[in-house]
Parts: sequence; structure tokens; C-alpha cells
Amino acid sequence: MSDEASGDHPQPPTDDLVVTTHQIGSGRSKLSYTATTGRVVLREEVITDGKFTGHQPRAQIFHTSYVLDDADPATRPVTFAFNGGPGSSSVWLHLGLLGPRRVIMGDAGELAPPPYKIEDNLESLLAVSDLVFIDPVTTGFSRTTEGHQADDFHGYGRDIESVTEFVRLWTSRNGRWLSPKYLAGESYGTTRAAALAARLAENDGLYVNGLMLISSVLDLGSVHYSEGNDLPYALYFPTFTATAHYHGKVSGRLRTRVAEAEQFAAGDLWVGLGRGNRLSVTERSDLVQRYSALTGLDPEYVDRADLRVTLHGFAAELLRDRGQVIGRLDMRFTGWPTDHNRDHMDYDPSHAAITGPYSAALNSYVRSELGYATDVAYNILTPKVQPWSYKEFEGESVEVATALTRAMRANPHLRVHVACGYYDGATPHFAAEHVFAHLKLPEDARDRIEWAYYEAGHMMYVHEPSRLQQSADLAKFVTETSERS
Repeated sequence: MSDEASGDHPQPPTDDLVVTTHQIGSGRSKLSYTATTGRVVLREEVITDGKFTGHQPRAQIFHTSYVLDDADPATRPVTFAFNGGPGSSSVWLHLGLLGPRRVIMGDAGELAPPPYKIEDNLESLLAVSDLVFIDPVTTGFSRTTEGHQADDFHGYGRDIESVTEFVRLWTSRNGRWLSPKYLAGESYGTTRAAALAARLAENDGLYVNGLMLISSVLDLGSVHYSEGNDLPYALYFPTFTATAHYHGKVSGRLRTRVAEAEQFAAGDLWVGLGRGNRLSVTERSDLVQRYSALTGLDPEYVDRADLRVTLHGFAAELLRDRGQVIGRLDMRFTGWPTDHNRDHMDYDPSHAAITGPYSAALNSYVRSELGYATDVAYNILTPKVQPWSYKEFEGESVEVATALTRAMRANPHLRVHVACGYYDGATPHFAAEHVFAHLKLPEDARDRIEWAYYEAGHMMYVHEPSRLQQSADLAKFVTETSERS
């Protein structure tokens, strides 16, 4: 028996795709489609001593695609979707908003009990676009191949490189170079999408028609608190007001009070933060009182915080009188802290609420309906990718706003849809507006950007009215932009 036959030399990895057919809906709303799920092997060219020595496997990317049956690929759009983290699989967009099947989990204050259910998503984006859900390396079932370190893929640059290669490969293998193409990212997935649009255009000549940026963050400095950076203290403020309004700490109409908070945050609060200890006692007292009135926080707490209340501090303090802590991903959710004297949130009730339903739904769905059997653990949202490398930005702010401007400059037909949740404590809407307001684009290019707002959190589709509206908004965006192609 040879060494190879005896197993001393393992066989190189191969694609392990499973193809199944399905349909949802009925009558004129019926969608018949083919699902393909499994891992695709990514390979890299190996050059040794200046000579090409072959293509070496380096990673296996898990994905699920849905292609409408009997559609013309020349006119049929295709959307590549992923979430963020870093460390998140694509399960949230897949089973929460875009895919043809969705999990039923309930909402804030009305969570469904386990075990959870999956039902047809009659509002799926599949009605207007084929879908490809991508799990970056170490998320979902995606892994590196033998001989490659996972850490090599846990960073901004290598992540963009591997996802770019997957998109190029899928497009080529499925004959979709002439199809209208879209990228849909959520959270850090919007960071990835902006950079990906630029890299695809510049490296592969693959231009996309549109970006769907859900819970956008294109400049991490706008949302990360750090010594000497006052920007997040102002940009989070309208989200604090919206959250206080939801929990009954601020009265009036939501959007009216949020607009008032935005004006205060961009005006007097921002000026006051910049003046620091040059504020007079009267000026400081006025800012504290106005801050308190728009957030429901005690004036003494605001004063002790030096007008610099962090997200985690706000989450712990707002409902302290009720013995509750509020969520980060979705600030409508509440829970109870382990220590009522903590000055910051010790866990995220909204993250706890969504993890169980989505994990159960995905693990059941891929095996029972899509026919993909594996003993590998599906990493929903894993810390295994940490620390995430931003070596490309050493000494600089981590931002991809410039990458987005390059993509929009290279492709004058690229359009952008930005979706924001008022109760999103991870990527506040005012921070997204601030970053987009500073894009170096001419006026006609700025007209290619549209906005949508929802009375929901980071995963706004958890809120049923928002899910229905967002599904319609994204379908309209894809339909209108593809018609221009």
C-alpha cells in the first residue's frame, strides 16, 4: 500500500458544495430558486526564487448562494452580503433580513422561547436579486487550510484580500461578470464593503452598481472613545436622546427630540467640549442642564462625567432607578446587572437576546434544509479573530471613507444606500452622518447617496415594522439602480 493510500499524505482540500432546490410564496409571488452551500477553497499563486510553482490552498470560505431559477444572468442582479464584528458570520443578514428563510425570535419585551422557528421570508431580497452570503475566515464554517495560520487572515488587509478573491471567483465560476452587482454589509461589514468596492474596481476591474451599508461605520475614530478624542461624546448624544425617549425618560415626538439633540451635539455641546476648563461656571451649568434634559440623566452624574458620558456608562446609568441595564446593539432591550453599583454595563442584553435564536436557526437550517452536514462548529460571532490587525493604519485613524470616494470616483454609476437605527448603540446614526458629510465628493456624486432611518437598533430587522420597511427600501434601491445599468 502506498503512503498516499495509507493516509500519510492527506489529500488537498476541495470544494464541498451542496446544491438543493426550493420555492417560497405562491401565485405571482412564488420564487423558485437553487441554493448552493458549502466551502470554496481559495488558492494563492506561489512564487519561489522568482518562479511560479503553483497555486497553494490557503483558506476554505463557507458561503450560501440563492439563484432564482430561469432568470437571465445578464440582467439579474446579484448581491454579496456579509456582517462584521470583526469576527461575525453572515447569519444575521442571512436569516434576519435578506434570505428566503428567516428566524422568528420576537422583539424587545416579547422574546419567543426556545426552541425557535424558521419560516418563509416573503420579503426576501431574492425577489429582485440573487444572493451570496459570505463568512470570512474563522467565522461560520470558514477556516484556513493546513499549513496556514488563521491569524494571517485576522486583520483589515488580509480580510479584504480574501473576500475580494471569493467575490471574483464566484462571479467568474457562475458567469456573472455582466450582471448588476451589489455589496451589502452590516456594521464592520460596511467597513469591509467600502474597501471591497475600491479593491474590486482597482485590482480586478469589477465595478459594483451599489453598496447597501447597514449600520454604517467608515471611520472607527467616530465611535471609539479614546483620550483626547471628543468626537464620539458628541456623535453618540442623539442616540442617547432617542434611547431615553424610548424608555420614557424624555417626552415629546421622537424625531423632534432627536433633531433637537443633533443640533445641540453639533453646536453648543461640541463647542463646550472643545473649550474644556475654559468654560465659565455658568456656561458649564447651562450645558449640564441641557444635556440632562435631553438624555434623562441626573445633572450631577453628567457633571461628574465632565459632559463626557460613554455608551457603557449611559447604558448602566439610564435605568439604574429601575434596577436595569440597557443593550448596546439595540438599546430598546433591557436586563439586570450583576452589580447595581457598576459604573458601566457588564453585559449586552440585546446581544444575549439574539444569539440563541440565530444560532439554533442556522445550525438547523443548513443541515436539515440545505443538506450541508459537518461536525465543525459554526462560529456565529467569535472572539477567535482578536486581536484584529490594523497595521495598514499604523499612526493613523482606521477609516475607509477615502476608499469609498475612490470607488465612487472610479465608477460614476456607483450608488450608496445607508441604513441607520435610532437605537443603535454600536454604530450611531449621527456618527455615520458626520463621516459622510466629510467625504471629498463633488455635489453630483453626493446625490448618489441615499439614507433610511428606522426606529430600531443595530440589527433593525429585529423590529418587525422596521424589517418590513427596510426590505421594501432595499428592494427599491436594487431595482432602481439596476434599471440604470
